[in-house]
Amino acid sequence: ELSSGINAEYGGASTVIMGSLLAATSESPGEYFYQDGVRLKKYRGMGCLEAMKDGVASQERYFSSADKIKVAQGVSGAVVDRGSVYNYIPYLVAGLQHGCQDIGAKSLSQLRTMMYSGKLKFEKRTLAAIKEGGVHSLHSYEMKLF
Repeated sequence: ELSSGINAEYGGASTVIMGSLLAATSESPGEYFYQDGVRLKKYRGMGCLEAMKDGVASQERYFSSADKIKVAQGVSGAVVDRGSVYNYIPYLVAGLQHGCQDIGAKSLSQLRTMMYSGKLKFEKRTLAAIKEGGVHSLHSYEMKLF
């Protein structure tokens, strides 16, 4: 989700939705439960049937308040407990900083200036280029996010 966030910033967004990243934090709403020895938290997206039946905001967002038949536009499920959101803040900040650094911007405001001036360019990459840019040609590897 961090890469989606910086890509949204590149495109001019001032806000990024990070629901699934933050859903399992202790500050997010929901009940904890255990399944197969793993601590989980109930997660429900705003577009799931459960949310549409329970909340007016969800119905208004998906223009379904007058509909007798609700069509799911999201999911509900369970996510693994991630602890406090405060554990993630340094990684979110570092991710934004590295994303800006990758394109030569020293800050988000400089990134915006580059975008509006036309100095910021997007590249269309083929699947082969994406594969080549990732981890490849290793027998095995381990990726630790933090």
